[in-house]
This record gives sequence, structure tokens and C-alpha cells, in this order.
Amino acid sequence: MAAARSFRKIVASSLSTDFRKACEIVTSTVKPLTSSEVLIKTKYAGINATDINFSAGRYSGANPKLPLDVGLEGIGEVVEVGNDVSKEMIGKPVGYISPGSFSEYISLPAKSCMFLPTDSPEYIPLLISGLTASISLEQLGRITAGEKVLVTAAAGGTGHIAVQVAKAAGCHVIGTCSSEEKCKLLKSLGCDHVINYKEENLSSVLKETYPEGIDVIYESVGGATFEACLNRMAPKSRMIVIGFITSYDSPSGIDRHHRNATLMTKLLMKSASMCGFYLFNHPNDFKPHLKKLVTLMGESKLKTLIDTADSNGKQFIGLESAFDAVDYLYSRQSKGKVIIQTQSSSTTSKL
Repeated sequence: MAAARSFRKIVASSLSTDFRKACEIVTSTVKPLTSSEVLIKTKYAGINATDINFSAGRYSGANPKLPLDVGLEGIGEVVEVGNDVSKEMIGKPVGYISPGSFSEYISLPAKSCMFLPTDSPEYIPLLISGLTASISLEQLGRITAGEKVLVTAAAGGTGHIAVQVAKAAGCHVIGTCSSEEKCKLLKSLGCDHVINYKEENLSSVLKETYPEGIDVIYESVGGATFEACLNRMAPKSRMIVIGFITSYDSPSGIDRHHRNATLMTKLLMKSASMCGFYLFNHPNDFKPHLKKLVTLMGESKLKTLIDTADSNGKQFIGLESAFDAVDYLYSRQSKGKVIIQTQSSSTTSKL
């Protein structure tokens, strides 16, 4: 009998929005592949604000069974395939969206893999962040040339993609951010108007500059930012709520800043609409939209931004770095998509 093959991964062994408290690195063994699965040697994984929702068990039903595999997206190379999978997949670079991506190896159905030109980390932002922007702005935002599109947290992982998708559609794009450095970054990506909410009052600037309101709002912050956006919705406008990061670390994870009656009245009086968007409800759209984003990159019409080190320059290398990377994301110092390199020379498992 062949010896068991081991690798390392991060799991949530308790439930908490404190990622360090909830999670630990454990050693696991590779299970035999089913006929339709592939084994991927991971190379990079993306850090998402909602990782702490996952470690708190908020996506796992009423009674989550511990431990939970954590991490939601990654890029790697196919190293083994099941009996019904073409051996031509071996050696191919693929992207994937799946719980358990904070791992040195991962087994997935072959149909879940999304082929990429290379395993470069620059493609990580196209996965959860890019697909969220592309699918939601097309299907829910229904953006058209000439419309005013507001992107909150515009210098973040999904925000910087949303800015460019909206610009490619011919829209006037407004972005919010928290520093002058990020303002310059957003302007370099084509943002028409950048609002530094640390220095300016978002509500006042929007009211003065866009008195007729905003057509499409791509909102991920919540709290007072959500309120400012809601108040500046134009007639027949659309707001896409992809998250509310300001409340993720609260005990309930719920933003209680608003009353439903007030919200409904404001939407009603403007014939406006608000849509929640949860990427995992749209799996059939992943591959066509990823292909579109990869094409835009290839045509130099889309640039992804990755952040691979903390504010002191310490690189996020190895699974251990995921804990620092989550903290760094929540420090609001990051620019673009925060990623980690899952393998390090000193700890890489050899199967």
C-alpha cells in the first residue's frame, strides 16, 4: 500500500470573525481522486474581506461542522487527474473558486477549473473580485455609456476592477478611497472623479457635484457610506450591494444603521432599485466573464493590481502569511487585491 501523501492547509477549528483566533494550520492527506476530479498544486490564493465571515461559519448553515476549510480562491497547476479527465489537463494553469483554497494542494471537480494563460498572480484579481464586478455591473447594474457610476472602496480588490469595467463601457466613474496615494492610483486607472472620504465629506461632495444623482452605485462598505450613496440615487438608478465590510467584524455581522421603512421610502420615491449580489449564486457565468476579463487584460484595456506585502514590506509567502494578510486587508492600507503565495521553499509539501 502506498504511503499517505501529506500537505498543509488552514482550517477554522472554532468560529470567530477573529481569523487568528478561529484558524490554524493543519496537516492533511491527499484522498484518492474520483473519476471526475483533478489535484491542483496551489501557487497563489486571494484574500477577501469575507474570509472572516467564512471563519465565523456564516456561510455554513445553522450548525457548522468543524473544522471548516477556509480560503475562497486560488491559482495553481493541475498535477493529477481522475480516470474520466483528459490527461492533457496535467500541467495546465487554472484558477478556481472553492472553499479550502488556503492549502498547498486542493482536489476539485475538473469542470470547476477555469483555464488561464499562465499561473501569474496578476490573474487572481479576476476571480472573485473581477467576476463580482463584471457579472453584477452587466446583469444588475445594466451599465450603459454616459451613465454616472459610483464605486465605493474603489482602490480595493473588486473596486479597482469595477472602475475599469465601467470605464470600458463608456461610463463617467466616481471612486471613493482613503488616501492621496490611492487617489493617484485611481486616476491612473481612468477614474473621472476621486473622493478621499478622509479629507472630504462624501455626502456633501456628491450632492454638490452630482445634483441630479448617480445612475449606478457599486457599494461594498455599508454604514454611513451606504447612507450617503442611498441619498444620491438618481431616478431609475440601480444600487448593487456586494458587501458591507464595516459590519463584518461585529458579533452579528449585520449593519443596523438603517431602518427598513426609510430605505424603502427612498427607493420608492425614485423608482430606484437595490440588488444584493452574491457571486456564488452565478456559477454558470464564471467562465464566460473570466474569458472576457482575460481578453481585456490581453488587449491592455484592464490592469489588475496586486498587493503582496504588508506596509513594512514583509512578503506574504507561505500559508502562515494568510493571518498577516487578513489583518493587512482590514487595516485599509492595501491597494488592489491582497494575495499570498501558498508555497514557500522551506515548507512546501512534496507529494
